[in-house]
Amino acid sequence: MATTTDTNNYKFNHSMLRVKDPKESLKFYEFLGMSLVKHLQFPEAKFDLYFLGYDSPQALSHGNSTFDRQGLIELTHNYGTENDPNYKVNNGNAEPHRGFGHVCISVDHINAACKRIEDAGYKFQKKLTDGRMKNIAFALDPDGYWVEIISRKKGSKGAEDPEEQGVETDPKTYRMNHTMIRVKDAEKSLKWYQDVLGMKIFRTVEQPAANFNLYFLGYPGDQGIPEDGFTADYEGLLELTWNYGTEKDENFKYHDGNAEPQGFGHICVSVDNLDAACARFETQNVNWKKRLTDGRMKNVAFLLDPDGYWVEIVQNERFTGKENF
Repeated sequence: MATTTDTNNYKFNHSMLRVKDPKESLKFYEFLGMSLVKHLQFPEAKFDLYFLGYDSPQALSHGNSTFDRQGLIELTHNYGTENDPNYKVNNGNAEPHRGFGHVCISVDHINAACKRIEDAGYKFQKKLTDGRMKNIAFALDPDGYWVEIISRKKGSKGAEDPEEQGVETDPKTYRMNHTMIRVKDAEKSLKWYQDVLGMKIFRTVEQPAANFNLYFLGYPGDQGIPEDGFTADYEGLLELTWNYGTEKDENFKYHDGNAEPQGFGHICVSVDNLDAACARFETQNVNWKKRLTDGRMKNVAFLLDPDGYWVEIVQNERFTGKENF
């Protein structure tokens, strides 16, 4: 195993969401075509972790070990919440607790995919036909987290696309495309994710009329960075949403999901050499939530990004040849 670290080997492995009832959540994400790739149980600490991702033969990470993947969703269940009538997660989209925004799947045929979800009885925050943007939808998972749905078809007009009519959808072809978080200061966040974590900017969407910009970052890997800016075929991208002016407000702060009320927990990057990566982070004067040496779990670390979001750092098992857990 290498004794140095190279950010070209890093992967945006997963995004963690707390859930009330794992049975209902697993049913929903499996309905979207995901497979349970790892289930970790910690009965002494009274919580379980479920790692879900796309794993069909067509999937980008098919057959890889859990932490040698991009675009997983980790569901965290604290025992007993499913029986607590007052337990409710913070989905990150209601004031004053906004921060995390959504996860996003890209699909083969967006009309058919949305109809299938609706026919199964799941609700939508925004249907394909709602509003001005007819090419994206937002479904709601059982906890009320937003799941954006976009098309893998370049130039899709979504609800108004004649080629989308009368076709069937195959969830095995879907991708877990990105996770969106809101950031206070785009310049600071872009610098941090590029300099500290080694991510690259794949696409920038500027919306001056609506006073916000979107930045899509990720690890190029074998696919490379798309020359035309079309990113729907990727997995494991991070979308940073910046609303103009927040950086000038000294008192402005996004909710990190870990203070009450809780919901989203963290994003996670897997690295080639955990010790070397953490030593490199030390040289960059990062803010730590948990160093490798802190606490009982010596195989995970947590950084804090400029907004205070937690970024977990774990070992990519491909470089060690053994399971992390």
